[in-house]
Amino acid sequence: MSSTMKKMTCRALVVSLLALSFQTANAGMIGADQAAAAGAAQTDRSMVLSVLSRAETAAQLQAQGIDPTMARERVAAMTDQEVQSLAQNMQTAPAGALSGGGWLAVVVVAALIWYFAFRK
Repeated sequence: MSSTMKKMTCRALVVSLLALSFQTANAGMIGADQAAAAGAAQTDRSMVLSVLSRAETAAQLQAQGIDPTMARERVAAMTDQEVQSLAQNMQTAPAGALSGGGWLAVVVVAALIWYFAFRK
């Protein structure tokens, strides 16, 4: 009996080794663009969060009725594409300066004031 039990146990072990050991692991190389995209998403997210952690930004958010902590939580919940878009907008936005159209409006208003104030 014991030899029959040993044979059955050995057969069960052999079958389980053969059946369960064929788990395939796929390893592959990733491209530089994929690695850079993952790093860029984290860089963009940290840049947006660093802007939100500034005192003047927090003061402006509070002045508009937005809790800075809630804003940071919302940025953390954003997708990588949304964060990338926000970071790109933040980098290309004029920092408190007038855009080209704004300068043109200032020049036109100044010229009109000068024309009407100093004409004889």
